[in-house]
Amino acid sequence: MEGPIADEARRLEEHGERVLAVAFGPERSLRLAGLIGLSDPPRPDSAPLVKQLSQLGVRTVMVTGDAPATAAAVAHEVGIEGTVRAGTPIPPGVDIEHTGVYSGVLPEDKFSLVKQLQSAGHIAAMCGDGVNDAPALRQAQMGIAVSTATDAAKSAAGVVLTKPGLGGVIATIEEGRSTFQRILTFTLRSVIHKVVQVLFLFVGLVVTGGAILTPVLMVLMMILGDMLAMSSSTDNVRPSSHPNVWRIGNLTLASVVLGLCDLGFCVSSLLMGHFVLELDLASLQTMVVVTLVFSGQAVFYVSRERHHLWSSRPSMWMIGSSIVDLTVVIVLATVGILMVPLSPVIVGGVAVGAVGLAFVLDAVKVLLFRRLSVV
Repeated sequence: MEGPIADEARRLEEHGERVLAVAFGPERSLRLAGLIGLSDPPRPDSAPLVKQLSQLGVRTVMVTGDAPATAAAVAHEVGIEGTVRAGTPIPPGVDIEHTGVYSGVLPEDKFSLVKQLQSAGHIAAMCGDGVNDAPALRQAQMGIAVSTATDAAKSAAGVVLTKPGLGGVIATIEEGRSTFQRILTFTLRSVIHKVVQVLFLFVGLVVTGGAILTPVLMVLMMILGDMLAMSSSTDNVRPSSHPNVWRIGNLTLASVVLGLCDLGFCVSSLLMGHFVLELDLASLQTMVVVTLVFSGQAVFYVSRERHHLWSSRPSMWMIGSSIVDLTVVIVLATVGILMVPLSPVIVGGVAVGAVGLAFVLDAVKVLLFRRLSVV
């Protein structure tokens, strides 16, 4: 169709309106009566949402059944970048990396597009509301159904928004990334402790000829350590500004190096107590408990932060648990409850050494994380 009518239709489409032609008369000799432009403007929060997603490293792609001009106008209004592709079906060889808008798409093509994105190595999230969106919602790693979606769409989705708009998408991403950081902290801390505990007990047996920890002391340390570990679930965690990827090999390597640094501190404390201070085995066991608890505190605060340990403030529950942990150990060690009493001067010396250990571990951690791209 050419002429003034076609020009008017294109003008309406370029303003983001869906155009319907109205005709009357017999079926074989219809006469055009006019055009109707249906406007469905984006929500006011759409443009800020797309910008936030971009800042979080998430690329937004628009998939619609509208005409190319209409889709391009709406995409421009909300800030979606990339070329506009028209027509269906979507061929396998389409440049999905640079296409920002898919127009004139049929419902079944949404499912195919999600599979193509996944085949290209992307983690795909699909947002929809209708029955015809259900297959794509199910296929995507994160299917998101809006608050007004049909029951079929909500059943197929992994996430159902409870409030109007898409603001919940940002909250979902941030919560997921915060959870990832908590798991990363737990993994890092666990590997470090395993390296230290196994090798330190072996070194202690070789140096002293006896067990440097009694069963009672082991149970005591487990109780205090678990209390501190549980408090980490309340910690202030900052979600990363980019998508996270598990790099298990690099994470294990970084944990082993940090564990060896911690082991060096613990072994040095043991050797100091055995050869320099000439403590008996019972007193040495008390010093070992103090050393492991203080070094564990250093590891705890270093591993919780991806940057320098002073970059963020721990939660009050964590700080309180840490204070209780240290207070209990110091009192038991200096008074002599469940263990042989140790001089406050020695306990204080180990505490000062643990503070130095924290800064050494922190410097090594920052260097390793940068080199190995752990986060």
